[in-house]
Amino acid sequence: TAAILRNIFGEENVLEHHSNIETENERLKLATENWDYPIIVTTNVQLFESMMASHSSNCRKLHNICNSVIILDEVQTLPTDFLQPIVDILDTYQRIFGVSVLFTTASQPILEGNHQGTNPSIVLRGLKNIKEIISPQAKLHERLRRVKLDFDESSQTYDNIATRLKQYNRVLCIVNTRRDAKEIFDRLPKEGICIHLSRMMCPAHLSEKIKEMKDALANPQNEIIRVVSTQLIEAGVDIDFPVVYRQEAGLDSILQAAGRCNREGKLPICTTHVFSLSAEHPLPRGYITQCNNARQNMTKVNDWFSPDAMTDYFHQLYSRIQSFDKKDMQYYLYNKQGLMLETAAKKFQLIDDSTIPVIINWQDSLSILKQLKLEGPSYGLMKHLSQYSVNLRKYDLERMQKDGIVEEVFEGIYVAFGPKQYDKNIGLLTDNQWLEETYII
Repeated sequence: TAAILRNIFGEENVLEHHSNIETENERLKLATENWDYPIIVTTNVQLFESMMASHSSNCRKLHNICNSVIILDEVQTLPTDFLQPIVDILDTYQRIFGVSVLFTTASQPILEGNHQGTNPSIVLRGLKNIKEIISPQAKLHERLRRVKLDFDESSQTYDNIATRLKQYNRVLCIVNTRRDAKEIFDRLPKEGICIHLSRMMCPAHLSEKIKEMKDALANPQNEIIRVVSTQLIEAGVDIDFPVVYRQEAGLDSILQAAGRCNREGKLPICTTHVFSLSAEHPLPRGYITQCNNARQNMTKVNDWFSPDAMTDYFHQLYSRIQSFDKKDMQYYLYNKQGLMLETAAKKFQLIDDSTIPVIINWQDSLSILKQLKLEGPSYGLMKHLSQYSVNLRKYDLERMQKDGIVEEVFEGIYVAFGPKQYDKNIGLLTDNQWLEETYII
C-alpha cells in the first residue's frame, strides 16, 4: 500500500510506520515520532495504541491526526475484544478533533447502533450516522461479481485436499493454522512453483516468498503455481488465482479468500471451494470457531456476497461475544475516582501475544547476532533481528530448549542455531532434526 501511494503522491509525501520498518535517518526517525507527513501508512495497532498512550513519546504524534482523514482498511479485522474502546476513540476524534473516518472492506462489520452480546448486560454501543459513500442501489456486489462459493459439507483429510489441489495448475489454498498449512504443503508434488506461507517463516523470508509468488503469477510461462498459506494472505496481498480453496471459517474470512480468486475479473465466474477438515484436525478453539459457528447459523442466505448477508453474519457473531471491552477500558477512563490513563494505556494491547520470539539461522541473522553479543542488546539490533525471528508458544519453546534446539543467549533472547532447523520452504521446524537423522542412520 505504501509503495502504491508513493508512486502516486511522491516519496516526499508518504511516511511508512509499522514494526517492520527501521531507519537510521534522523529526519525520518523524527517524522515517525511526530507523523509529520501529509500521508501516514501505519497499522491498527500503532494507530489505536498511540491514541490510548499516556507517555509523551507516543502521544506527540496525535496533534497531527486532528482535521485528518483516517482510512481504516480491512476494518473487519478490528478485534472484538476491544471493539467498544475503539468505537469510543473514533467517535471522540470525529466529534471533537474534526477527524473523518472511512471504513473500507469487502466484508463490512456493523459498527452503527447497539448490538447485544451473550447476555443483556453485554452491549456494543456503536457509532451514529455512518453514511454509505456508494448507494445500495448501485448493487456493486452484483455488478462486480467474479466468483462463486462452493461449500463442501463432507469432512476432508490432508491427503484429500492435496489430491484436489493437484488437479489444478494454478491454485491457492488458505487454512487456519500453521500445522494445517505444513501438512497439506508436504503432500503436494514439488513441481513447477510450489510455495508455503505461514508464520513459521520469519518476516524477511515471508516477504521474499510473497514476492516470488507475485512475480511467478505475472509470468504466463509459469504453468504450475500452487500456494498453501495461513490467513496471513487474506488481507493486503494483491494476488489473483483462478481457483481458491478455503478451510471453513467466518464469512468475512471466506469472502476475503474469495477476493483472491479471479481478482482481476479477466476470467468467467470462477470458484472458491470451502472445505472442512476431519475431526482429527479441529478448528482452533476461541474466535475462529465462534466465527465459523456464526456463519453456519445464518439462515435464508440467497447471496453470500450481498451486504445483507454480511450484516446477518455480524449479528450472529456479536451475539456470541462475551465482551466488547475485555480489559475494562470503560472503568479506567470513566470511573468516579478519575482518569487512570497510565493503567489504561498498559492494558490496551490489541495483540495479546503470549508467544516468544526465537531468532533463526537464515541469511545473515547469525552475523547480526554476533554483533549483538559484542555490543549488547540495542533497539536497532533487536529491530533488525526481529526480521529473522519466529514466534513460538511457551510450551514449544520449553520443549525445544529441553531438546537442545534453542538456546537463551541473553535473558529473554532465544536462538535456534542449527541451519537444518530452518527449512527454506517451511520455516522453523519445531522437532529435533538432528535426532531424526541419527535414528535414520
